[in-house]
Amino acid sequence: MLLKNKQDGALIKIEDTIQLINPLQSNIEGCIQEGQEEQPPEEFAKEMLIFPSGEELPRCWLDANYQHYLNH
Repeated sequence: MLLKNKQDGALIKIEDTIQLINPLQSNIEGCIQEGQEEQPPEEFAKEMLIFPSGEELPRCWLDANYQHYLNH
């Protein structure tokens, strides 16, 4: 899955979507997509990633207590 870094707009390839949707994991490993060769994996804060369209990641992927906000 490709996501985009909010800070610099770089595309980041995420291999492990289970880590991505796990709200208990605040960081995820990914590879910046630039140049011809695959870049080495780096760790990214999920809160700094968005979809390439500019949409934010779903709150349920970032916050384990997201249902608390729905009830109040």
